Amino acid sequence: MNEVIVGIDLGTTNSAIGVVESGFPMLLANEEGKRVMPSAVWFGDAGLEVGAKALRRRALDPGRVVTSVKRLIGRRWGEVEDFPVEMEKGKDGSIVILDRSPEEVSAEILGELKRVAEWRLEVPIRKAVITVPAYFNDAQRGATKRAGELAGLEVLRIVNEPTAAALAYGLDKLGDRSRVAVYDLGGGTFDLSILEMQDGVFQVLSTHGDTQLGGDDLDAALAAWCVEKAGLKALDFRVMEEAERVKRMLSDREHEVFRLPFFDGGKSVELKLSREDFEALAKPFIDRTLDCCRRALADAGLAKEDLDAVVLVGGSTRIPEVRRAVGAFFGREPDLSQHPDEAVALGATIQAGVLSGAMQKMVLLDVTPLSLGIETFGGLMNVLIPRNTTIPCKAGEMFTNAVAGQKSMRLRVLQGEREMARDNWQLGDFEVDFQPAAKGQARVGVQFRIDENGILEVLARDVETGRDTVVQIQSAAVDVDDEQVEKMVSESVEHAFEDMSERIFTEARLKAEELLPAVDAVLGAGGDLVSADEAEEIRRVAAEVREAMGHGEANRLKAAVQQLDRATEGVAARLVERAMEEAMARKLGE
Repeated sequence: MNEVIVGIDLGTTNSAIGVVESGFPMLLANEEGKRVMPSAVWFGDAGLEVGAKALRRRALDPGRVVTSVKRLIGRRWGEVEDFPVEMEKGKDGSIVILDRSPEEVSAEILGELKRVAEWRLEVPIRKAVITVPAYFNDAQRGATKRAGELAGLEVLRIVNEPTAAALAYGLDKLGDRSRVAVYDLGGGTFDLSILEMQDGVFQVLSTHGDTQLGGDDLDAALAAWCVEKAGLKALDFRVMEEAERVKRMLSDREHEVFRLPFFDGGKSVELKLSREDFEALAKPFIDRTLDCCRRALADAGLAKEDLDAVVLVGGSTRIPEVRRAVGAFFGREPDLSQHPDEAVALGATIQAGVLSGAMQKMVLLDVTPLSLGIETFGGLMNVLIPRNTTIPCKAGEMFTNAVAGQKSMRLRVLQGEREMARDNWQLGDFEVDFQPAAKGQARVGVQFRIDENGILEVLARDVETGRDTVVQIQSAAVDVDDEQVEKMVSESVEHAFEDMSERIFTEARLKAEELLPAVDAVLGAGGDLVSADEAEEIRRVAAEVREAMGHGEANRLKAAVQQLDRATEGVAARLVERAMEEAMARKLGE
């Protein structure tokens, strides 16, 4: 019998666990018969409770009930401003809630899911597949994996949530070849992924999303609106709970009353809301998701008409306005066949079943959402793995020393879409030692490898000695708010011309700084290497190079450097010829 491997959707609002039995994926219900469990943990003086029991504690002990912890996992202090429970700064700059890390809180949720599975299946559970938003970065993926390990699970795969939803949808819905867009709007995150499915191979063509956009934001907007309308002084968990309830009710009816009995000094609040009121509040958030849809289509090189289906998953897709807006954008009725809260867990379960051998083999090809590279001389971003590259993957390049006698180089590992290193995110940096050599003679090979979980490993090898430096970038401090991911892609388009202009100027300046001293040295030496006409032309072009550098004119400098290169070709050839003659003469004289 194959070892049981479970699939887990560790969600912002709800979580679920499943297993493949007799070839069929199924989600496991707890003692209350619920297949979906609230992602909530209550930490009391005498113990803790998870799920619905924890939520029931919120009325009396709100400060010790942690919800939406997924918004914190893999994040650093200062990246998250608002959270239902008070946050503290850890010694290493991490986030601490109730003396625990987000990974430790998440581990309690995973531990409860594991307990339910062991109770249902009556076997020990040791291995799992866990899903994450497609736009989770290395730090967040690594933190999710560590949370699983803290819960006593070996995490075999980290799978993107839209990909998991497509797996669930793709079992019996598709023909020989289909392209599907998965619109996944959950409690705390949004993803739009476009997948192509053919002969059992699921390939992600593109993905866009926002790890700080979901149902929680709609709750907060509705709560803030109600507080303002009712003239209340505070926005606490009771307001948020009621806002969430009203939001859910307005998915089924046209009007609902926002009620807070004896809320503010004995004052009760009753505020009638229409679905239209809520839709007006939700519109900016929905529009942000549609911007992601546009970019995903552009990245995939597809028109809306090229899609065979648009699948909606995630609890927030129950909102009628979301369904209407998505249908209008794609020009087709969205597919609602998947259970909004269960599709991702079902897909994780299918992938777990494939790994365990309990289901037929499917190949799952994911992509990396942002380009990865290193900083090179001059502050340039050198991309090794472009965005939307299918993973697992690896790519490498050879680099040389910029200064004679240099003994080491610092590798800055970057993630982003901008031309200059300073405009991208630093995932990590480390020093690589190598044998000192003349300028351009030391050779260091750098290889990036992204595994099936989306975790990056960087290898740097000194070619002379064969010595390797290997760093795994999975818990790096990314000092940029994750909601800026989408902004970064937008800015790469917005600043494309000036970025490319700066890159052209920088590359031309580096070349000029290499050429000009050599030209000055040759001209200053005199002799018969350079004719008078050549010298005059070289001086004229060199002056043009210097003037273009001084004015910071990219295209002019590039053209001038190319002209100087051509003007000195004859001199360079004669220099090489003379050096060879001198070397031959020395050899004959020995």
